[in-house]
Amino acid sequence: MKTTEEQLLKEIDRLKEQMILSIQELVQIKSVVGPKKEDAPYGEGPKAALLHTLKLAENLGFKTVNLDNQVGYAVYGDASDEDYIASVGHLDVVPEGDGWKYPPYSAKIEDGTMYGRGVLDNKGPIMTTLFALAAIKNAGAKIKRPIRIVFGTDEETGKFRDIHHYLTQQKPPKYGFTPDCKYSVVYSERGRASVLLSVAKENAQFLFDFVNHYFIGANNTGDRLGIDYYNEEYGTMEMRGYELQETEESFTFKFVLSYPAGITIDEILEKITEKAEKEKVALKLLTNYEPVLFDKDSKMVKLLGETYEEITGLDGTPVTTTGGTYAKMMPNIVPFGPSFPGQKGIGHQPNEWMNIEDLITNAKIYTLALYRLSNL
Repeated sequence: MKTTEEQLLKEIDRLKEQMILSIQELVQIKSVVGPKKEDAPYGEGPKAALLHTLKLAENLGFKTVNLDNQVGYAVYGDASDEDYIASVGHLDVVPEGDGWKYPPYSAKIEDGTMYGRGVLDNKGPIMTTLFALAAIKNAGAKIKRPIRIVFGTDEETGKFRDIHHYLTQQKPPKYGFTPDCKYSVVYSERGRASVLLSVAKENAQFLFDFVNHYFIGANNTGDRLGIDYYNEEYGTMEMRGYELQETEESFTFKFVLSYPAGITIDEILEKITEKAEKEKVALKLLTNYEPVLFDKDSKMVKLLGETYEEITGLDGTPVTTTGGTYAKMMPNIVPFGPSFPGQKGIGHQPNEWMNIEDLITNAKIYTLALYRLSNL
């Protein structure tokens, strides 16, 4: 490891206590997306978290930009240069739910572990990238491209309106990652589509029978629908998120498809429609995000995997995920961390947590990753 990179890691050690305190302060802001208000497109909570984070970034010495309280960023380097590197994360959280042993917005630390809604998903990780940027700045490390830390506020709804808004005003990064998944570097995400089935109220039984046969009474692979596509790298199709609703005029059934690369949404819908029409059930595609796919041997993917290996000593072979991140909306970024192997089922659950040492390790991985990407 070069002397500059050693200095960067030492700088994280120097900043770690400030970083942990800053994560606690951010977690203590309840930032669930709520009703739209004037100057608060996604509610007061996400706006408050964004303003708090941008103020912190300014105090760390960075220029910041707030795009209409929907998304903002801190930048190191030439702020006007559109050939930049980015870490893209989110400040909004899912509702806290029940079953917590500590108040969900307390950011309580016990036995080296911080508990709180958003500590993993995604406030803790995106904050570690901000302090990674601080380490690069403080060390005076030379970079060829500016680096941005982008803070979204509408990820958990799955609508990604914040990133859409960002891309109407800004170009996407040259290289980057979202610290909102798992390690090692994720070179591909499944596609994700939301589909609605509906019938008029007088035909309710048609929908009930269809749902019972093809969904409730079947595997969640879509085998009875003929869409149980298998890909060696991704596994088999998954159907989830079942939701039956009644309106004044109709009954609807919504579901989500997590589909592997190698099959298109048009091919999937064609098979479902063929069966639905026979049962007098209407089908509508609500949303669709195509699979994210990067070359495993690309410069960016290899650099991130090697950086992860160097800091942790763990296998950095690129992996796939069934999850969905900002990588579906923001071009040129891959999911990268923060969860280590064996750490599953933590986000969105009661007692969401991250180990303090893991937060520090993430900061070191992200410091070298951003520095190296900026010089790629």
